[in-house]
Amino acid sequence: MDSIAWSDFEKIELRAGTVVEVKEFPEARKPAFKLLVDFGEQIGTLRSSAQLKDLYSLEEILGKQVICVINFPPKQIGTFVSECLVTGLYREDGSVVLAVPDKEVQNGARLG
Repeated sequence: MDSIAWSDFEKIELRAGTVVEVKEFPEARKPAFKLLVDFGEQIGTLRSSAQLKDLYSLEEILGKQVICVINFPPKQIGTFVSECLVTGLYREDGSVVLAVPDKEVQNGARLG
């Protein structure tokens, strides 16, 4: 494993946001949802594609607070542009468990 400097970690904008919209993403190569995540007034809402269908339904994700990387460049995924990366942890079977705050925090709160 490569080590990084603290200054490298400080460059990553890991922020809490609330999922305010979830849609099916049938055009995705791997089963995924289209998400709209609210990061509060300063940042606003950002879109993301997330491969969460193995463990989550639309209803389970809507309203959930998630931790996202918000300073990656936008990524074109088929016809959709993803503006942030929703973080999660991989299980042995390849399914993704969302990385979430265990208590509610303000949208836009920075992890660090």
